[in-house]
Amino acid sequence: MTGREPKLDNDLFFVCSVIEHIGRATKHRRADVVTALGKDVISRYLELADVYHCEPIESIAADLIEKRDIVPGNFDNTAGAVSVPAVFDIAKVYKRLIVNVAENSGIALADALVSVYTSWISDKISDYGCSMYYESPEYLYLSYVDGEPLKD
Repeated sequence: MTGREPKLDNDLFFVCSVIEHIGRATKHRRADVVTALGKDVISRYLELADVYHCEPIESIAADLIEKRDIVPGNFDNTAGAVSVPAVFDIAKVYKRLIVNVAENSGIALADALVSVYTSWISDKISDYGCSMYYESPEYLYLSYVDGEPLKD
């Protein structure tokens, strides 16, 4: 158990879920979604997540897509995948990794979120044709730090 407040983890989980939903709805890499949203918007949604999560995630995502002018892309990580994890399953993977990065580097959640989503590991987690998103939180964190997937 971490020393973090459960509310912060829940807020982070919510924001990661919104990012994943936007990525799937607009067919964009998650790094592109985070860049389009920007750190200020991400920070605001982390801060006010307990208010925003009362709305359906589809509504929140649609509002952000419109406000941030996120046009359709062509990144489809669900086509051809044998199994597509749920939005909330992937959000949980990101949340755990972001918490590890924030705690071990001493940076704010928003900074850790941007760092993780804009790194190489985001494309690996979003590749549903490989097993990276099934890996343990420790493996993902150590791979992130190492800059590549850990070798056997």
